[in-house]
Amino acid sequence: MTEPQTERRAVVAKRVDSGRPDTTEIRDLARAAGYDVVGEVTQTRTEDPATLLGEGKVATLARRVVETEATVVIFDNQLGPYQTYNVGNELPEGVRLIDRFRLILEIFGQRAQTRKAQLQVELAELRYELPRAEAKASLARRDERPGFMGLGEYDESRERDIKAQISRIREELEQIEETEEHRREQRRESGFDLVALAGYTNAGKSTLLRRLAEDVDVDENEDLHPDLDATAESEDRLFTTLGTTTRRADMDQRDVLVTDTVGFISDLPHWLVESFKSTLDSVYRADLVLLVVDVSEPVEEIREKLVTCHDTLYERNEAPIVTVLNKIDTVDDEEVARKREALSALAPNPVSVSARTGERVDDLRERIHAELPDYERERLVLPMTDDTMSLVSWIHDHAQVDSVDYGDQVVVEFEARPAIVERSRAKAGDLVEASA
Repeated sequence: MTEPQTERRAVVAKRVDSGRPDTTEIRDLARAAGYDVVGEVTQTRTEDPATLLGEGKVATLARRVVETEATVVIFDNQLGPYQTYNVGNELPEGVRLIDRFRLILEIFGQRAQTRKAQLQVELAELRYELPRAEAKASLARRDERPGFMGLGEYDESRERDIKAQISRIREELEQIEETEEHRREQRRESGFDLVALAGYTNAGKSTLLRRLAEDVDVDENEDLHPDLDATAESEDRLFTTLGTTTRRADMDQRDVLVTDTVGFISDLPHWLVESFKSTLDSVYRADLVLLVVDVSEPVEEIREKLVTCHDTLYERNEAPIVTVLNKIDTVDDEEVARKREALSALAPNPVSVSARTGERVDDLRERIHAELPDYERERLVLPMTDDTMSLVSWIHDHAQVDSVDYGDQVVVEFEARPAIVERSRAKAGDLVEASA
């Protein structure tokens, strides 16, 4: 049941150690979750271990909530369990208190469509709740006042239940990942190269996926790859893509599948990244990763995002990474050149495109072809049989055929992925043996 709009009025709060607090992203996140931001309170100071903000600023926050008739306070910081309890005690009764990561989980929950995405959200929520359940148990043992304010009600068995649920979800996610890994191997055996789109949310990954695949009818592969989606959302909002969307790319020279994945966001805690690691497996197991960034953003912001993405990807990724500077239609050529130079250490030889207009996307297709694993050349000499005709047809479907010579024997020359060459040799060996 949807909450009335009056129950979605939010005041945002943010503390930074130094400099001026910027609430742009937390406001965007709040709006993405369906909140109406009616006020903000910020502070520049070292963290107060008890309340995050200083005591006086917490009182200011409580007054702002009353003045704006807000029903939710959203912190653009991570609140510890006891900080949540202490700040919650100072707010008017009935006002919810959530931090940045609780908000992100709300958005994830709203966007989760597949069973895998729903499980990952549930796992992240349970990991978020576990230390709070432990804190509630501690407060109960100390006989603190009931209600626990921002922490919620206390249930003695909750901590044990959370741990059991976490274990159950991990097992189900492992089973899903085994199925997905089997699909990936089937795709490779069918001659497909796997390309993954990675990058921050709102960098334009979904738009780029649509651009790379726009002229391709995915339905033609429906029987072979029933998990391919014919459409991918493309909207200017955060977390449009939570699960993964895979489409066949429009490439002249080889068969390529492109997968769009959940966007990175800044300052994610380890437990949240860990909950979504099986989604990132689409990136880790790819043959090539396209790391998409929004070139219209300030260069320091782009640099920070590239560092975070590389830290995440290099942990397990073995595929080459090509940085794609997207949205060149929003800045002039001089600015693109300046940013390319400034980012050259993190993004050597990037490709600049506009996914929205299609500008220079053909350059990206050429780069994809150049970066993917080299094809192997093969020449097979086969007996003239009906089964040989089936193999020649299979090679046409899975490789780039240069020539077929039909005589006393059938000679096929082609180029293909190493795995396809290997399979064709095995099939050819079976044919020769059967005709001997």
